Amino acid sequence: EQYEGLFFVVDWHAITLPFDRKMLGETTYQAAAMYLACGLDPAKSKVFVQSHVRAHAELTWLLNCITPMNWLERMIQYKEKSRKHGENVSVGLFDYPVLMAADILLYHPDLVPVGEDQTQ
Repeated sequence: EQYEGLFFVVDWHAITLPFDRKMLGETTYQAAAMYLACGLDPAKSKVFVQSHVRAHAELTWLLNCITPMNWLERMIQYKEKSRKHGENVSVGLFDYPVLMAADILLYHPDLVPVGEDQTQ
């Protein structure tokens, strides 16, 4: 009630690991529906799909051009998942933190809830 809430389905994050193309659209829709089913009021909070806002890709590209690769190489999430997936790890997984930074910076938030796996 105190803040403007932005809740978006991170469908681009979902494709950093192997995925079923046919299921992506359905799971994206289900995730948005879950937000509403949990009680988010679209009159008070914005609910949208990441890939529908091209500024996410544009800012990610700009941040990619200034982000040192060694910063990304140190990320624990990348190290753990790349060990699990071996040579099939994608550049998208490597670049995941840059996309996440773009997701946040686009909206100039005052507060960002962060999971334990994202503290680094």
